[in-house]
Amino acid sequence: MTTGGTTSMTGTANGAARISSIDQVQESLQGRAYIADRSLATALFLALRLGKPLLLEGEAGVGKTEVAKTMADLLRTDLIRLQCYEGLDVNHAVYEWNYAKQMLEIRLLEAEGSAREGALREIFGPEFLIKRPLLQAVEYTNMHPGARPVLLIDEIDRADEEFEAFLLELLSDFQITVPEIGTIKAATPPVVLITSNRTRELHDALKRRCLYHWIDYPSIEKEEQIIGARLPEAPRTLARQVSRFMHELRQVDLYKVPGVAETLDWASALMALEQSDLRQETVDATLGAILKHQEDVTKVSGGLSAQLVATATAGDE
Repeated sequence: MTTGGTTSMTGTANGAARISSIDQVQESLQGRAYIADRSLATALFLALRLGKPLLLEGEAGVGKTEVAKTMADLLRTDLIRLQCYEGLDVNHAVYEWNYAKQMLEIRLLEAEGSAREGALREIFGPEFLIKRPLLQAVEYTNMHPGARPVLLIDEIDRADEEFEAFLLELLSDFQITVPEIGTIKAATPPVVLITSNRTRELHDALKRRCLYHWIDYPSIEKEEQIIGARLPEAPRTLARQVSRFMHELRQVDLYKVPGVAETLDWASALMALEQSDLRQETVDATLGAILKHQEDVTKVSGGLSAQLVATATAGDE
């Protein structure tokens, strides 16, 4: 379900899966094509066991958002996603009134000659409330007893500090007050994952409320595993060479360093071109799959890409 472009819910709450160990978390993630380090599996296990939000920081494209999607699938519950942006306010994050529906109702009430006080009570009822992601998450356990959704607050660093302060208050008690209706409190707090690309520093108060984990760019071996898990049809030689190439590319001074998402896009593009290994002419022709700024493409194509290809394919001839 999507509301105002800010929330996404998938799956069906049919009873949360039981998570009993860190190994189970790691193996379950891998079984869903998400290759997680043991440190991340530990952080997720503790977030579930302690009922604390987990703050995931790291560069864009390293798989932070994908953690939440995979955890929702693992727990067999719904994912409720709040995408943060500059200027995000309560109306778009928590709730707002359906003004068009209210105006229509007012006209109907006027036509019926209803009293003003009664009319006001009519138009400020739950049926006129548009529930945004945070209110959906708070109400979820009241509507689905025994189930907890995964609430993803994505890219919190893009939101204003005022919204961060509101979020801190919400995380302390998981209740929301709608003046016209009353206070709505979660029977059980949702599983909360917060991501940040660290474009700005978050307040210490928010960090203290959360467990913390940094997701870095993967090692060559891990990235090869990721390609194998996400693109099982990829030739092993190609997966290995792509992983080596990306590792070396991230050492270059680029305007925007590519993440794992770009690695998978590039591997898919090479497979679409029926490539089983890296060749410089193909690399130069497909740099747009991994580099999104012309300055970076210009810097890498030609001589530098030849060096990177040579390093990536060394020993595979």
